[in-house]
Amino acid sequence: MKMHPGYPPIGNPTLDTPAGASASDLAPELAAAVRRLSRSSALVVGDAMLDRYVYGDVERVSREAPVPVLNVQRELSLPGGAGNVVHNLVALGVAVAFVSVVGDDQAGSDLTGLIGGQPGVEPWLLVEGSRITTQKTRFVAHGQQMLRTDREETGPISPKLVDRLIRIARDAMVATSVTVLSDYRKGVLSGDTPAQLIAAAKAAGRRVVVDLRGTDFERYAGADIVMPSRRDLAAVTGMAVGTDAAVEAAAGKLRAAHRFGAVIVTRAEDGMTLVTAEAAWHFRAEAAEVFDVSGAGDTAVAALAAGLGAGLTLPIAARIANIAAGVVVGKIGIAITRESDLLAAISPQGGALRKIVGRDVAIERVERWRRAGHRTGFTRGSFDPLRPGHLHLLEQARANCDHLVVALSSDASVQRYRGEGHPSQPEAVRAARLASLGFVDLVILEQEDDHAELLKALRPDLLVEGAQPRRDQVAAADLIQSWGGRVMLAERLVESAPE
Repeated sequence: MKMHPGYPPIGNPTLDTPAGASASDLAPELAAAVRRLSRSSALVVGDAMLDRYVYGDVERVSREAPVPVLNVQRELSLPGGAGNVVHNLVALGVAVAFVSVVGDDQAGSDLTGLIGGQPGVEPWLLVEGSRITTQKTRFVAHGQQMLRTDREETGPISPKLVDRLIRIARDAMVATSVTVLSDYRKGVLSGDTPAQLIAAAKAAGRRVVVDLRGTDFERYAGADIVMPSRRDLAAVTGMAVGTDAAVEAAAGKLRAAHRFGAVIVTRAEDGMTLVTAEAAWHFRAEAAEVFDVSGAGDTAVAALAAGLGAGLTLPIAARIANIAAGVVVGKIGIAITRESDLLAAISPQGGALRKIVGRDVAIERVERWRRAGHRTGFTRGSFDPLRPGHLHLLEQARANCDHLVVALSSDASVQRYRGEGHPSQPEAVRAARLASLGFVDLVILEQEDDHAELLKALRPDLLVEGAQPRRDQVAAADLIQSWGGRVMLAERLVESAPE
C-alpha cells in the first residue's frame, strides 16, 4: 500500500487565533482544510476489539425467570476500540497501517476480516494463541439496549510479541505521516511499549497523538498531543475543570508534568480545549443536537490525526476534530464521520441540500435509524416534474414510516426509459425539490434502472409504489417481503388536465 509522506504545515491567521470564529464564519478556509484530509496517512497502534450488536423484538417474559425474551432478528459486527479509530480514518480517505493483537479465536478471525476488508488499510493484527480477543456484545430491542456482555483479557501481551509489534510499528512510521496510540487498557500498550513507540516516532520525525482511557499519563511522557476527557483530567490533576480557565490551568499542569507538546481536553457538550506552551484555544461544541456520545472520542482522534498528517496546523486540526465530534454525537449509535459530513457541518447553506446523499451514506443512515428502532420507508421515481400526485404519494409514504428515503432516477436513466427530450428538468433540480420537502428524509441519485441492489443494501421496512404496479415493482415487492418488510400501494390522486 502506498503511504504518503508528511506535508509542511499550512495555516490561516484567522483560524489559528485563540478567540477564533464560528465554523460557518470560516467555511471556505475550513472546507479547504477538510479536503486535504484524504492526502494524509496514519499509523494506529492500540487495542482492537469486536463490537457485536444483536437486534430483535421483545414480546413476552420468560417462564423460567422474570427476564424478557429477545426474539433475535439479525446481528451486526463492527471493529471497536482502536479499530474504530481506523474505521474513522478510512471514512476520511486516509491510508492507514494498523498494528494490534488478537486472540486465536473466532472473534479474532472476524475482527481481522472486518479490518482487512476496509479499503486503504494495511493490517498487522498479530495473533497470541492463549489470548481472548476483546468482544463486547450488545442486545438491543426497540432501539433500547437491554444487556451488554464482555469477553476480554487485559493482561500485557507476551514480551516476544511486544518486540515484534514495535519492529513492525517502527517500519510503518517511516511510511506514514502521523502515529496514533489508542490505549483502551486491554494490554497491547502496557509497560514501556508506549515509551519505545514515542522514541521511535521522534527518531522518524513523526508526531504522536495519544488517546488514553484512564489516568496513566506518565507512561506517555514526551508525546506530542494527548487527548484526555474532562473527567480524566480532573482525576489525574486533582484540579477543578468546571470553567474554561480551570480546564486551561489543569491541562497546562498536565502538559508540563509529562513534557507533552499539547493537551486537547474533550469536554462533551462544552466542546474542546487545546492548550500548548504558547496559548490556549476553546472550541465550542458544534453539535446541533446530541443523540449519542458513543465513539465521539475515536472520531475526534481520527480527524485530528488526519489533519496533522495532511499538514494542517494544530489549531486547525483541533477545530476540525471538534466539528467531527459534533457531527458524530448527532448520530445514533457508534458512527463515523466522512468528508461530506464535515463539509455539510461547516457549510453556511446546510439545510435541505444535506438530505441529498450517496449510496454509502444512505446505507449508514438507515442502519442507524434501524438500531434506534425506527422504521424506514422507500420509494423511487423520476419525479419529472414534481406533480401534485407525487406529493400525495410521498405524504402517504411518510405517514406510514418514521423516515422516508427517495431514490431519484438520474438524467441518463430517465433518458433510457423515456427517450430523447427527457428529463424536462435536470437531476440537480429534481433532487433539490425533493429534498426541500419536509416529509422526505433522504434523496439518493441512482444511475441504475433497477433498484434491486439498493433495496438489498438498505433493507427498508416499507416499499411504497404507485397504485398500478409494473412488472419490476412486483419483483421489488417479492424482494422486500423476503426480509419481513411490507409493500404499500399509494392511493392515486386524480389530477385535472392542464389548461
